[in-house]
Amino acid sequence: MNLIKFEIKDLVASISLNRPSVYNSFNREMALEVQAAFDECKENPEVRCIKLTGEGKAFCAGQDLQEVIAEDGPELSAIIQEHFNPIVERIREIEKPVIAAVNGVAAGAGANMALCCDIVVAQNNASFIQAFSKIGLIPDTGGTYFLPRLIGWQKASALMMTGDKVSAEEALQLGMLYKVYEEAEFQARVDALCIKMANMPTKGLAYTKRALNYSLTNDLTTQLGIEDQLQTLASHTEDYKEGVAAFLEKRKAIFKGA
Repeated sequence: MNLIKFEIKDLVASISLNRPSVYNSFNREMALEVQAAFDECKENPEVRCIKLTGEGKAFCAGQDLQEVIAEDGPELSAIIQEHFNPIVERIREIEKPVIAAVNGVAAGAGANMALCCDIVVAQNNASFIQAFSKIGLIPDTGGTYFLPRLIGWQKASALMMTGDKVSAEEALQLGMLYKVYEEAEFQARVDALCIKMANMPTKGLAYTKRALNYSLTNDLTTQLGIEDQLQTLASHTEDYKEGVAAFLEKRKAIFKGA
């Protein structure tokens, strides 16, 4: 892989966008590499948590506009259908926790890609920008779906239309993020969080993620039925047995992800 850094260590897969000279903005090659990395994470039993982050000072500035305006560049529709939407779908469908570690500016599609992850943490000097309105476009990469659900209709509408920059602390207060870490401790805190999630009961987390996905469109009665079905599945896992045994024996559980 040329435009991302990808490694697996201690049950954690790290996907790091690696075009720092253009603030990790996406072109076709990088989008396809990210998709391939998620596909490998899905199939690899040695991966129980996935970290998505960026190299350099930015998380991701969205789409590389130089690619769009190039004479032989792809149409925006192709970029959405073939680049960004498949990444969002992979993030939401993979039955492993995905942590967005936002190390700097996250703009446009980069912001919305982060916000569709299971857990979003940010460095204190990071920022989020719905930059689409500044060039006459609408938010994509799931932005119109996830952002109103995270922070409410009015705030989401205002941020999308104004294109105002949101600091990491403001994003935390709005409910866009889980945690904000100081720059000096960011990597260590992110690594600790990833290790923690990789050693959790992976199937239980997968069923939780599935339930949350269903909740985005279900009514209450349907969702209660989904909870019943998924709880039954969770109760048949080896990790459930281990968790109960550890609780009764007053010891730390050792989960295997099975």
